[in-house]
Amino acid sequence: QVQLVESGGGLVQPGGSLRLSCAASGSFFSINTMGWYHQAPGKQRELVASITKGGSTNYADSVKGRFTISRDNAKNMVYLQMNSLKPGDAAVYYCYASAKRSRFTASLSDYWGQGTQVTVSS
Repeated sequence: QVQLVESGGGLVQPGGSLRLSCAASGSFFSINTMGWYHQAPGKQRELVASITKGGSTNYADSVKGRFTISRDNAKNMVYLQMNSLKPGDAAVYYCYASAKRSRFTASLSDYWGQGTQVTVSS
């Protein structure tokens, strides 16, 4: 029972930077892993970066060294700092979260944001 709202997308020139933010709200006990996925036209949605509640990160090879994922557990937010952007990074970026609905629920549920457009063009 989590709502995810992304912000920060837009148009940027190659080599530029953007910072995406995602805010989680709703009724839940805790949020586990959070992440960012992107999807370009005609392509499958794919993982960009993820971060566990403890801070362990995972990145797609294509963004390593350029993107940084972070989170603020107290605020239930996750961020994606994107530097040295390339035209190939252009896509709709979706926030992801897995959450435990209550302290009595054993399993986690998956949630997705509505997406924010990132365009990289001169």
